[in-house]
Amino acid sequence: MKKENKMAAAPSSTSHEIYEFRSAFEAFKEANDQRLEQIEKKQSVDVLSTDKVDRIDRRLTEQKAALDRMNLYQNRPVLDGTATVMPSESKQAWGHYMRHGDVSRLMESKQLSMGSDPDGGFVAPDETAQQITRLLQVSSPMRQIAEVRQVGSSNFKKPISRGGASVGWTSETAARPETQTPTLDLIAFPAAELYAMPAATQALLDDSFADIDQWLATEVQDVFAAQETAAFVAGDGVGKPKGFLAYTKTADATQQWGEIGYVASGAAGGFAGTDPIDALIDLIYAPKAVYRPNARFVMNRRTVSAVRKFKDADGNYIWQPATQAGQSSTLLGYAVTEIEDMPDIAADAHAIAFGDFTRGYLIVDRAGVRVVRDPYSSKPFVLFYTTKKVGGGVQDFNAIKLLKFAVS
Repeated sequence: MKKENKMAAAPSSTSHEIYEFRSAFEAFKEANDQRLEQIEKKQSVDVLSTDKVDRIDRRLTEQKAALDRMNLYQNRPVLDGTATVMPSESKQAWGHYMRHGDVSRLMESKQLSMGSDPDGGFVAPDETAQQITRLLQVSSPMRQIAEVRQVGSSNFKKPISRGGASVGWTSETAARPETQTPTLDLIAFPAAELYAMPAATQALLDDSFADIDQWLATEVQDVFAAQETAAFVAGDGVGKPKGFLAYTKTADATQQWGEIGYVASGAAGGFAGTDPIDALIDLIYAPKAVYRPNARFVMNRRTVSAVRKFKDADGNYIWQPATQAGQSSTLLGYAVTEIEDMPDIAADAHAIAFGDFTRGYLIVDRAGVRVVRDPYSSKPFVLFYTTKKVGGGVQDFNAIKLLKFAVS
């Protein structure tokens, strides 16, 4: 019997793709150098040269996406159902519910029946929830760079020190003056409900060799990751996490706690005509030194395409491709994370972010995944209404800075 499975076939080789990627970048540099030379000599540029640069740039973008897909596949957790370990009683009860809608065993299982009922769905076993969480960790770019914490309540609160306690030097016998009390702030991260509704045929559910937990985790992986990432970047915090771009944004020199600081690119809707790299350097040095060792750039692929053409004063390209599978490309020596939900370069857009996102942004996962089995709404398919609670927000407003494409 043929099993339904949306898993792609294993990619052949990442080493070949990395070689092709770096070769394409060398061709890109050569073509872009010719374009820049034409501009210097003629004060204009040949249309064919521009088209060639754009064509190779698109090829680089496509190859980077292919490498990301290959890395995603290779790092995907093994979720097969071939383990010889005997499943627990609750796991067996869960399997009967998923395949046949049998709730009697679930109602007898204390682990699954707690806080659950047939109308509101049942809490999935820990193994199922962990499979979904592991897949999300691999496919969500924000989960890879931010701090992720599992919590047991729907509203996680965290005390934050704005400036830290004062310290001082003293000798062994000298008096020790009382230190100043730090300024604390209590930040709340409410968890909102994220849902998906994958559909399965009865043939899949009847296939005893099909791993239903794997199928469910794989089906909700992409939709959960896409919705999460959009919220982590720009969510308004109403029924969803609050994105780092949703906070009040002010010039970095006047930034206060609760606001995200920005530096200006020097031109409306783009980089300055002369020395455009200066804005990126200003952005790098906007966070304090303590945040820079683990800092990275965050932007979408169209913005990457723009900065890929820049060279420093010595004629070296400031963007460099990754040398190994799983590594990020770099910009001025710092890793670049591509997130498509970042805005494009436009007037007053905050299209580039930089900072230590592990210290700056917190993602909270409410423990547990709830599933409602619905065989009636879309016959002959069986729907699985799957929900998990996720929250998020900025926890250190000094750790993340933005580049605003404006004069000031």
